[in-house]
Order: sequence, then C-alpha cells, then structure tokens
Amino acid sequence: MEEINSTFTTNNKRSMTCIICPMGCPLEVIMDGNEVSVSGNSCKRGVDYAKKELFSPSRTLTCTVSVLNGKRPLVSAKTSGEIPKDLLLAGMEKIRRLRVNAPVKQGEILEKDFLQTGFDLIACEDVEKL
Repeated sequence: MEEINSTFTTNNKRSMTCIICPMGCPLEVIMDGNEVSVSGNSCKRGVDYAKKELFSPSRTLTCTVSVLNGKRPLVSAKTSGEIPKDLLLAGMEKIRRLRVNAPVKQGEILEKDFLQTGFDLIACEDVEKL
C-alpha cells in the first residue's frame, strides 16, 4: 500500500472538505487496513477526491511571474496541470527567480516541463512591451 500523505486521528478517521465542485461536501474518511471508506459525499467525485488527496495530493499552481520591459511588471500564470502538492513551495521559489521578456501572450509557455512534472507553466494573459 502507498504511504498516506495525511494525518489520521487515533481511530483512523479524518475529516476533509471536497473541493471538486462548489458544494464543498464535508467528507469523513476512514482507513481500515488497506480499505478506505468515504462518507458525506454527494457524488462519486467526492470519493475519488478523498482517495487522491490521501495517496497523491496535487494542485494547479497559480502565480504571477516578473516581466522585463513590459507595460506591467507581472503576468498571471498557472501550471497546465496539477503538480504534486509537496512541490508547491519549490515551485514558488523557482517562480520567484523567474523573469520573462515582454511581450507575453496568453497561453505562451513560460517554463517548459515545470519542475520535471510533465506540465508547463503558462501565461494566463497578455502583457505588451513598453
């Protein structure tokens, strides 16, 4: 069985909120050996979310990147997919040092294969050159 990336109470029970849709279902997850049971979800996506959150949590990283010679100093950006949650701080540190030259176009790849995750860091808007 994979290592669990979350903390359970002494009775192997954990509460979490599903973030897949605006419903925000309050989930209760119980680990019993290799079995995971989830309750409180309104749909199957809640079960899938809870299991993914336990065994391989990941997030889309959203940020701003410094722009050189642009009409604005920053461009909003995000990863093209969800990266492992434990890489978020390293990702933000890399972004803090990243500089891109204007012009920047929405959808432009700012960093290919960001942190060797298979996902790119892409611009979410245009920034014109000075």
